[in-house]
Amino acid sequence: MLALAAIALAAGLGLRDPSPPDEPRFVLAATQMVESGDWLIPRRGSELYAHKPPVFMWLQALAYQGTGNWRVAFLLPSLLASLGTLWLTWDLARRLWNRQVAGYAAFALLATLQFGLQAKRGQIDMVLVFCTTLALWGLMRYLLCDGGRNALLWGGFAAGLGTVTKGVGFLPLLLLLPWWLDRSRIRRDAGAATLAPGLWPWLPVAFLAGVAVWLLPMLLAVAGSNDPMLHRYASDILFRQTGTRYVDAWHHVRPAWYYLQVIATLWLPGALLLPWLLPAWWRRIRRGDRRILYLVAWSMLVLAFFTLSPGKREVYLFPALPAMCIAAAPLLPGLLRKAGVQRTLIGYVVALGLLLAGAGTSALADAGWANRIALERGLDAPVLQSLATWLVVLGCVLVLLACWARVKRAAIAVVGASLLLWTIHGLALGPALDADSSARKLMQDVRTRIGKDAELGLVAWREQHLLQAAPPVFEFGFEKDFDAQWRDAVAWLAEAPRERWLFALEGVARECVDPARLIPLGRSSRREWVLVPGSALLPGCVPGVPEANVHEP
Repeated sequence: MLALAAIALAAGLGLRDPSPPDEPRFVLAATQMVESGDWLIPRRGSELYAHKPPVFMWLQALAYQGTGNWRVAFLLPSLLASLGTLWLTWDLARRLWNRQVAGYAAFALLATLQFGLQAKRGQIDMVLVFCTTLALWGLMRYLLCDGGRNALLWGGFAAGLGTVTKGVGFLPLLLLLPWWLDRSRIRRDAGAATLAPGLWPWLPVAFLAGVAVWLLPMLLAVAGSNDPMLHRYASDILFRQTGTRYVDAWHHVRPAWYYLQVIATLWLPGALLLPWLLPAWWRRIRRGDRRILYLVAWSMLVLAFFTLSPGKREVYLFPALPAMCIAAAPLLPGLLRKAGVQRTLIGYVVALGLLLAGAGTSALADAGWANRIALERGLDAPVLQSLATWLVVLGCVLVLLACWARVKRAAIAVVGASLLLWTIHGLALGPALDADSSARKLMQDVRTRIGKDAELGLVAWREQHLLQAAPPVFEFGFEKDFDAQWRDAVAWLAEAPRERWLFALEGVARECVDPARLIPLGRSSRREWVLVPGSALLPGCVPGVPEANVHEP
């Protein structure tokens, strides 16, 4: 299982650059850590980056120091975390049931769309899920298996480390709630484990040890500094980016039923089996199966936790996926013998193949539709044609796989489809989009236009632009208001108009420049960008100041 997963999930490693939405941001911070030697407080350009703790960026920076290649390093933590999560899923299912059930659990997780998608991305969430699964592994082992203290300590430490990886890493501790509600039944069952009184203090100690990996040195650095920016950073990341973001989210606001949509799409093909799984889980829970009870109850608590927050993203629910696969695993041998389940799964493979082949065929046959998509995404026509061709190839292969497997081998077809999907994604689809989606081609074009020695200033930039820009490069803040960035940039450009240029969002570059001298760069990140030469500046003009007052003392 691990060998097959490694082949599919590692396919394409080193063949593409970081792409939005999140990858360039983390790689930019990791790059600055390596270059500056300051690993404690991450930065985004000249500003402190307070949206996420730096643990994931540490891993990327360490991977770079080990490989010397950012294209490999930025994806390596997610790849290793995905393989580790698969092993933890397998091992916990083996301890709770047996090796056969463990195999079903691991392959069920590998076949789920969201797992492969996150394993192929350089984002925090796969590492977070490794931490939460490790914590769940430790707590479940302690409560239901051998009851060893080491398992409890691993669970607490992993939950703490997950919390400083991404704030919700504490979620596995919610497992203690269904255990507590079930405590009276546990006491009556001589064969069930209970938390020994002497071990209770060790769980919070282990949790705090995991949190202290980053939080303790950060707080010590803040306490010993008079820098107001550092104090604002600590307040922002500890309060605004955690509690305030959960209670009063300012973006990604979604309706309460949003995660039902996530389950119905990103948790395919497992979501298709819920009509069989839900009643089977209920029957086992009524018969007193605490393994199913704890796994399902904890997953429902995670769902409720994120549903209560107005801010919702599809990745928030991801930590519950391994637990659901483990809970489903003991039922899968029986379910996969049912004709209805077999037809449903083989239908999923056929539908996925037809969907991919149909999308690719439409792009190849309808030039107008393809051009609109290319224009909206900032893609060249040959790139879109290559992408469409690969979609047709992949879709046809999946349909042929389903025809070979037929109904009796539906489970093999589902796993094979997943392996093929992520292999071709890594080797063909991702690299085909790379030059455009990573902004590498755009920033190479900029450097070609201005010359290798010219100074470039960035205004209203995105992380991929700074990451891909060849030096010398300057920026005027990221979270700063665009108008304030433009004022600083115009003053900077005016100091040496012959040697300096500005790369700016089209709508921002409007004051104090001659529109006829702006150089359009096209569309990237769904926005239009322009290049502003020093010769485009209007003499004596100051952004935001009426022209009549420019020369007044």
